Amino acid sequence: MAIKALAAMVRAFPPPVYCYHEIVHNRLVVQRFEDMGVVFVDDIAEVPEGAPIMLSAHGSAPEVVEAATNTGGYIVDSVCPLVTKVHHEVKVRAGKGYQIVYVGHEGHEEAVGTMAVAPEAIHRVESVEEVEALPQIEGPTALLAQTTLSHRDWSSVQDAALDRWPDMWTPGRSDLCFATTNRQGALTKIAPDCDAMVVIGSSNSSNTMALARLAAESGCDRVLRVNTADELPDDLTGVVGVTAGASASEELVESVINRLAPVNGVSEVKITEEDEYFPAPRKLRDLLSAIDAATRLTLGATGEKPPTGDRHLGASEVLRLLG
Repeated sequence: MAIKALAAMVRAFPPPVYCYHEIVHNRLVVQRFEDMGVVFVDDIAEVPEGAPIMLSAHGSAPEVVEAATNTGGYIVDSVCPLVTKVHHEVKVRAGKGYQIVYVGHEGHEEAVGTMAVAPEAIHRVESVEEVEALPQIEGPTALLAQTTLSHRDWSSVQDAALDRWPDMWTPGRSDLCFATTNRQGALTKIAPDCDAMVVIGSSNSSNTMALARLAAESGCDRVLRVNTADELPDDLTGVVGVTAGASASEELVESVINRLAPVNGVSEVKITEEDEYFPAPRKLRDLLSAIDAATRLTLGATGEKPPTGDRHLGASEVLRLLG
């Protein structure tokens, strides 16, 4: 959704279009957008007044959203709806007087944005040891998580927190992203039978690094994380497993498999069917509809345009259509 939304911004506005933080944690996707005139910034103050701004999929602190709005430009927030759910839970629980134990990686954009929703009420931890080191909390407590954690990382910390605070509130539906947990489930099914596992994705992608750790923990002796097929070594033999982080494009997966050139073919393992669909933000859909209507009235519709509202159109295809 976020990639499609930023592609739509590129289509709607002349360059430069600004984006607060990387739109997703994938180096090749970011480079592709930079080639199209997108400028990624880590401080809203770097954005010229009146320039169009997109806020990344990882979620932004409330003060960042306010600062972006105050620039006077066209602002689109492409935050993942699953992250929005966690922000809402933080706000509601803090408003009811809860102290929140939040499981997340230090410095990760999602964790930073989530903690900023209620900084006075939130305690970030990453490990069982950090849970045990927390001071005793009086009153009601709640447990929330960064969406891209591995299930194993999350479950051990959850158990430790519930040991300390047995009456701790937890959400009825897991905070963990289905796109990451599904990949992890498939990985644990195939890793023990693989001589090597290739994990496709960037080093700053939390869910990609979780896959790499999980592959090693699941019994695979050789685990390789690569950004592209060009980084593959020439000595891979036997059964090779391939998986990818949630923001790695399908074309990257295909290029890695083509480079491996398996002599005995490819077996695809599925553990579930994903049918979730997140449309582009309503504000952006309305803008594109207005642009298309004006184009049809004045010039007629020409060229191949990437429809952001088509749930069956992949992000890779959207980027291809933009050239």
